[in-house]
Amino acid sequence: MTESPEQLHSRFQDAFNRQDLDSIVALYEPGAVLAGGGGPVQGTDAIREAYRGFLAMRPAINLRTLGVNRAGDLAMLHGKWILRGTGPDGGQTRREGRNTETARLQPDGRWLFVIDNPSVPQD
Repeated sequence: MTESPEQLHSRFQDAFNRQDLDSIVALYEPGAVLAGGGGPVQGTDAIREAYRGFLAMRPAINLRTLGVNRAGDLAMLHGKWILRGTGPDGGQTRREGRNTETARLQPDGRWLFVIDNPSVPQD
């Protein structure tokens, strides 16, 4: 059974909120790119390390899909997120932003991230 591209956002939110690093990384193709504040990283090993440090804050995310554009086995997802966590000083933090991802339909019917930009510029 083929899932919809939007289900990728739901699967990400669920794995992220459980701080399940293996499940998060499983949402990416082996050569995927994750854009981040420190520059893009490529490959699931690098993506795993990027999330490992971030999950130390025990964050929770609310991710809403705003739109999907699909062309065959590719989809571009646009979303909006709110992230809550604990800062290094123990205080609560809250951030929000917009994301854009390119995903590809896999032979087993799942969608996986190919390019993930979790912090699209607002201006």
